[in-house]
Amino acid sequence: MSTTPPETTPFWRRPLVVSSRAERCDDTLQTPGMRRFAAISGGLTGSRGLWMGGNTVKAGETSGAHHHGPAESGIYIVSGHPTFSFLVDGDEVTVEAGPGDFVYVPAWVPHREDNLSTDEDAVVVLARTTPEEIVVNLDSLWATDGIEGADEAPRSA
Repeated sequence: MSTTPPETTPFWRRPLVVSSRAERCDDTLQTPGMRRFAAISGGLTGSRGLWMGGNTVKAGETSGAHHHGPAESGIYIVSGHPTFSFLVDGDEVTVEAGPGDFVYVPAWVPHREDNLSTDEDAVVVLARTTPEEIVVNLDSLWATDGIEGADEAPRSA
């Protein structure tokens, strides 16, 4: 990666930056049950409105419940068949995804990723609408920690 240009560099003269496999960083916010890495961020590449990276949920693993604050997320499934759980009107809903699928996660939505396979890891590419990773780990999908305007008292499951 090249170094981040000074803020005085006109936006139309900022360099393109390649983030190679060797330069990816797993020193980013994490959620139990998955392993995230960063490839594009404000700190790594000088991005001003985009974070990209990926994660792996090992076979048979389940991530903790979490949300990404004001960041919207786009997820591209590279391999495996992860499921994504979230709440709709107080009921837990799960959607399934597979290689080639895209999943959209709105800002502030608590969710969990499960890999029900016993022999295949789920590997995804992530994109977020903020230059740095935001992760708020939760005790459950019903928790509202860190959600602006939400009832501060978590609901019990």
